[in-house]
Amino acid sequence: MNKWIVGARPKTLPAAIAPVLVATAYAGSNWAPSRAISALLVSLSLQIGVNFANDYSDGIRGTDDSRIGPVRLTASGLASPKSVRSAALISFLIAALIGLTLAAATSWWIILVGAVAINAAWGYTGGTNPYGYKGLGEISVFLFFGIVATVGSYYVQVEELNLQIFIIAIPMGSLACAILAINNLRDRAQDQLVGKKTLAVRLGDSGARTLYIALLISAHLFALLTFQPAVALTLIAAPLTWKLSRGVASGVSGADLIPFLARTGKLQLVFALLFALGLAF
Repeated sequence: MNKWIVGARPKTLPAAIAPVLVATAYAGSNWAPSRAISALLVSLSLQIGVNFANDYSDGIRGTDDSRIGPVRLTASGLASPKSVRSAALISFLIAALIGLTLAAATSWWIILVGAVAINAAWGYTGGTNPYGYKGLGEISVFLFFGIVATVGSYYVQVEELNLQIFIIAIPMGSLACAILAINNLRDRAQDQLVGKKTLAVRLGDSGARTLYIALLISAHLFALLTFQPAVALTLIAAPLTWKLSRGVASGVSGADLIPFLARTGKLQLVFALLFALGLAF
């Protein structure tokens, strides 16, 4: 497979697709196809950008040198640090340019939100004081790939906000967090050795597993709290949630957790499709 496709980490992309899908379904007959596609491209570009940015930043710091998970371009030497950084910056530039078109069509406040999102994407592991090394990554993912992505995708289509869309955004944030949580659980031992104090490191093995399971369960609970009967469709995904939760609770660790990342992404996408159908009905 092309190294740049590997570096983009396709298994994490459901975190970018799901919130746009759900927000568009909630927009109903007011959805705007061109703006929905633009919002999706912004979300995907940001996700790919943060993946390349993390690859670059962790690679030059040496924290990826003994990583258990998928190949990292910088640490493995498959690509130079400069080229990986350029890939991240190009992805962010694409997100910014498409975001500008959405801002011009809706509100210039979108520019500020986009600038904060890009800064957060780079600052996760980049810069002199990366917040991802302090256990704050899950909070950022919840906010930007949950609340901001869902609410923002809805706003650029209908140009209004309500309380319901914020509740709808919570399951998307929980499942996006779960993708990061399982990734950090897999890497917990190595991250602890190199001083990367992710939330999994801070919580310890048992706490990190509990967090992951709680995030999956909270997605189902908050979907039901939208009080729209048809969103009970999301319970069709409950067997997937149970299987993942049971597997993580069993104590599987290290390389054996690698498949759980893809399965968590699959759960988010299936959940989002069911959630979207329920909201559309």
